[in-house]
Amino acid sequence: MARQLSTKVINLCKETLLNLKADLLNRIRENHREFHSRDRGGDETDQAVDTLAEGQYMSAQERSRTQLLEIEIALAKIERGVYGICEETDEAIEPERLLAIPWTRLSVEGAEIREDLSKRYAK
Repeated sequence: MARQLSTKVINLCKETLLNLKADLLNRIRENHREFHSRDRGGDETDQAVDTLAEGQYMSAQERSRTQLLEIEIALAKIERGVYGICEETDEAIEPERLLAIPWTRLSVEGAEIREDLSKRYAK
């Protein structure tokens, strides 16, 4: 069984996750507002620029949604009391790693295992 994280580490990670979530939601709203307030139309060049801007907007929104999902998963794990447990090894994730990447699901060892498996099956 994995050792427990200190309450201090969990609280610091939770605070960071909540701040990141708020920043991300604000960024998503701002990007949405900016994208939808732009003038559209014009000649073929303007339309091509619009198409490129739409692709960039969609990619940015997808990255933001993915990160938001990871943050929500981490916050749910905190609420359930299972935060900081590696999904690969079932061991505690290093506190330093959680403080650096509070939404991580893997310990250093777990990440190495996943990377090795990924390389092995990618061939």
